[in-house]
Amino acid sequence: MVKINKYSIFFKVILLVLMMSIVSCAHVISKHVREQVRPDTTPAMVLNNPERYKGQLIILSGIIIEIENTKEGTLLKVLQRPEGFRGKPKDVDESVGRFLAIYNGYLDASVYSNGRSITIAGEVQGKRILPLGEIQYTYPVINVKEIYLWPSEKRYYSPYPSWHIGFGYFY
Repeated sequence: MVKINKYSIFFKVILLVLMMSIVSCAHVISKHVREQVRPDTTPAMVLNNPERYKGQLIILSGIIIEIENTKEGTLLKVLQRPEGFRGKPKDVDESVGRFLAIYNGYLDASVYSNGRSITIAGEVQGKRILPLGEIQYTYPVINVKEIYLWPSEKRYYSPYPSWHIGFGYFY
């Protein structure tokens, strides 16, 4: 006859919950790719001088400005934003510039739409000069190795005041 110790079951459940919470905090770009990125290379350095960092892997996060499917793959114009928790672009009004990300394949423009947050790991290919309004803008070109589209956040606001009891916001 096997005795079941209620304390050992409790500790196993706690261990399982702890392991799941650690995994849920992982970066969205694979560890294999992150290990190839030089930690001393910042997005600002690459965006200001892409030719110098040609061939290096970098991780960038930002907001999609424009998407176009071309013969070479899907071309994304992205406004860089500082990386936050798990690699998600922070919702701040700061950026070191724009960049082009080339994905070797098809990405649906209805899914990867303007305003969506993405995190990209890729190899710096150089630069392209394209019109931006009435000026010529130098875009660093990144060949995408991994891409993560962040889920869109839907916020619902009630026009009426409400009162809450408990933890968190709006619960």
